[in-house]
Amino acid sequence: MSAPPAVKQLDRVVIRFAGDSGDGMQLTGDQFTARSAGFGNDLSTLPNFPAEIRAPAGTLPGVSSFQLHFADHDILTPGDAPDVLVAMNPAALKANLADLPRGAEIIVDTDAFSRRALTKAGWSASPLEDSTLEAYRVHPVALTTLTVEALKDSGLARKDAERAKNMFALGLLSWMYHRPTEGTESFLRAKFARRPELAEANVTALRAGWNYGETTESFAVSYEVAPAERVFSPGRHRNISGNLALALGLVAAAERAALPLFLGSYPITPASDILHELSKHKNFGVRTFQAEDEIAGIGAALGAAFGGSLGVTTTSGPGMALKSETIGLAVSLELPLLVIDIQRGGPSTGLPTKTEQADLLQAMFGRNGEAPVPVLAPATPADCFDAALDAARIALTYRTPVLLLSDGYLANGSEPWRIPEVSELPDLRVEFATAPNRPDGSFHPYLRDPETLARPWAVPGTPGLEHRIGGIEKEDGTGNISYDPANHDRMVRLRQAKVDGIAVPDVEVDDPSGDARLLVLGWGSTYGPITAAARRVRASGGRVATTHLRHLTPFPANLGAVLDGYDRVLVPEMNLGQLALLLRARFLVDVRSHTQVSGMPFKAAALAAVIEEHARDTEATVAH
Repeated sequence: MSAPPAVKQLDRVVIRFAGDSGDGMQLTGDQFTARSAGFGNDLSTLPNFPAEIRAPAGTLPGVSSFQLHFADHDILTPGDAPDVLVAMNPAALKANLADLPRGAEIIVDTDAFSRRALTKAGWSASPLEDSTLEAYRVHPVALTTLTVEALKDSGLARKDAERAKNMFALGLLSWMYHRPTEGTESFLRAKFARRPELAEANVTALRAGWNYGETTESFAVSYEVAPAERVFSPGRHRNISGNLALALGLVAAAERAALPLFLGSYPITPASDILHELSKHKNFGVRTFQAEDEIAGIGAALGAAFGGSLGVTTTSGPGMALKSETIGLAVSLELPLLVIDIQRGGPSTGLPTKTEQADLLQAMFGRNGEAPVPVLAPATPADCFDAALDAARIALTYRTPVLLLSDGYLANGSEPWRIPEVSELPDLRVEFATAPNRPDGSFHPYLRDPETLARPWAVPGTPGLEHRIGGIEKEDGTGNISYDPANHDRMVRLRQAKVDGIAVPDVEVDDPSGDARLLVLGWGSTYGPITAAARRVRASGGRVATTHLRHLTPFPANLGAVLDGYDRVLVPEMNLGQLALLLRARFLVDVRSHTQVSGMPFKAAALAAVIEEHARDTEATVAH
């Protein structure tokens, strides 16, 4: 009888599942993530899939992958390189091999490595039979054959049985890393409740994968990653994606404002999940309208805002362009409206399933005329919840449309999130106008609050509060149509002053040494890679300060002083330097830009090398 496999303790692991679009890699990754979250690990994920609904099977463009980084300590990114690659076919191996460090483990489905499949993936010979993989620890497993054998008594046709091979792989990986499977079994039975034979087949395949790991001699070691007990604050936690966090944040904002929530949206990648999620919450007074196009979606949302709802529209970059005229109308009408842009690679259709931060200048200036709009951006998937509440606060308090810039990396990625208590959420209740506001008994719709410059919110049908709306310039106070040059100048300046006066918190700087000369500044989803990179630099003795912007319009009041306090400012962005351009223009600081537009987030190691170079150069320049 052979000895049981040794168990090795690890502090962190990065696993990537890769296969065809139809191989269920996203589902497999989601379930492994859910079990790791339930186990108590800190984690971060990076789903990566093609834009085509069904790319050609077995080809490089058709490869779908899911990367998970889980650890016993605080982590900030989905990892730079996988420690383990599960490759379901030759194309998956070829597409991901370059990302693997020497010594990484590779689990391959040997049944998929037919001559035809190798040719489709561009292999001239099988990499399993030559020296291609000699730098790695390769585990050849006949996943398909083993799955079909495990399901021989299920009554399923062979083709249907083969589809469960992802669950076999998940069972094997669950054994390797001591992940519980009961939650996945419950998930499968719920998912296939109408077809119990499929549910049981997938459960059987999952268990067969676990048993294979336990009985085979191919795996000499299994691994344990302890829970990250010191990372999580007291309370209930769950794993959450950025889009789910945004949707729940919107529901919470409407509840705290005591307003109905209306979403007018047109499906577009990667924003559609928000529409899908909000459609489930009718019990909270949520109404979702899937419009015929982007313009109709925002038009309906603005109409809902006029009617007294928290109006929301969701989109991505191409849809933002189409919504620009109605955003300008919302600026003129001075109504609260949330416009959520889940940025993706562009221009035009671009890279629909990849990430980018290239809509910043469009969000700030992509409208005709002077049409100022507050802009903010969440930093992490979980932060999307708080950002939604913050955006609602600004919109409701200042009676203005607000643009929230998430991106594909945050939208589809996930991390643990502490579920807040209701008492911790801000009070967003508003007061509607209910009576005339002039001594003569008339109502002036543009009579402003002296502190916020917000105009009254008068719900249609309120007796005595009839007023005009529309895109033609309004007279200050009365709201009558006005072509007077002086009035237009005044209204333009008032709308700008209202946005400039929005209360946003000061930016905070992380400078452990207290004497760093280099400041690395980010916004949006660069938070994780920048912070992880800075940790690496500091661990090797380097001095670097970091800060991160949520509020991009208006900037925090202390930002200029912060920038002036450092000899060099470095701004990494997933665009060609849009925030750097704005900072240079606004604060006359020689901001250095580091950019990437590959459709993928920054890797911490590569960013750390850039930061170290700038830190050395800065100190050398100062010394000279």
